[in-house]
Parts: sequence; C-alpha cells; structure tokens
Amino acid sequence: MPSLADPALRDQLLVRIAAVQPGSPRQWGRMTVHGMLCHLTDSFLSVTGDRPIQPASSLLGRTVMKWGALYLPFPWPKGVPTRPEVDQERRGTPPTDFQQDKARLLDAFHRFANHDMDGRAHPIFGPLTQAQWQRWGYLHVDHHLRQFSC
Repeated sequence: MPSLADPALRDQLLVRIAAVQPGSPRQWGRMTVHGMLCHLTDSFLSVTGDRPIQPASSLLGRTVMKWGALYLPFPWPKGVPTRPEVDQERRGTPPTDFQQDKARLLDAFHRFANHDMDGRAHPIFGPLTQAQWQRWGYLHVDHHLRQFSC
C-alpha cells in the first residue's frame, strides 16, 4: 500500500507538490489551491504536536472510518468536512505568500515523514501506529493534490 515510508513514493509526492501553482484548477470542494498548501501544513503540524488540535474521536471513527480510510483501495471521498483547526476558512493558518507557504509545507512534510509518531492519536481515528501514520500522510497529500490536478 502506498505510504510515506516508501522513499520513491515520498519523492513522487514532493515532485507533485513542486508542480502546484496558484492557477492549479480545483476539481471539487471550496478549498483554494493556496489554502490547500496551508491545510496540509497545519495537518502535519497538528499530528507532530507543533499545532494544537482538539480530538473528535468516536467509536465509529476509531474503527470503521479509520479502517476504511487507511485500507480500502478507493480514493477518499470528496467534500468531507475537516477539523476547524486545519480549515483555512475557520481557524486554520490563513494563506499569505504562495511560495513561502509552499516552502512551509515542504518543511512540515519532511518533519512529519521523519517523525516517530507511533501511538500518537489522530483527532478522528484515535491512536495510529507509525505505519498507519505514514499511510495516512501519503493518502492525505495525494487526495489534495488530486483535488488540484497535481
């Protein structure tokens, strides 16, 4: 299964992030391409412990949703609401300079990919293993890059 633990797949995502431009066309949702960069950065920082995020875990989220999101061989559904702390229209980091925000994402991406998070809790899915975090990281970035045709 694709994961950030695979250096080749990690490099492919980095190439795709580099290709993101201010005019990259949105395929679904309300998020802007610039907001997507900040959303991914905020998401990575929230799981490494560098940005606070409130848990919203439930039995359904820790079981069925977690299993489906991490292991079903289908793309993530479009339009699923995100936590307010990583939503740029609510309490997420507002976009400022496109290139600086892209550089912040790349830094957060590398920190996340090299950070031991075994047992750390996802706000919805609850505790994840290191392998599950690496899978989540890949799927989350891939989902939003596809949202903007990258």
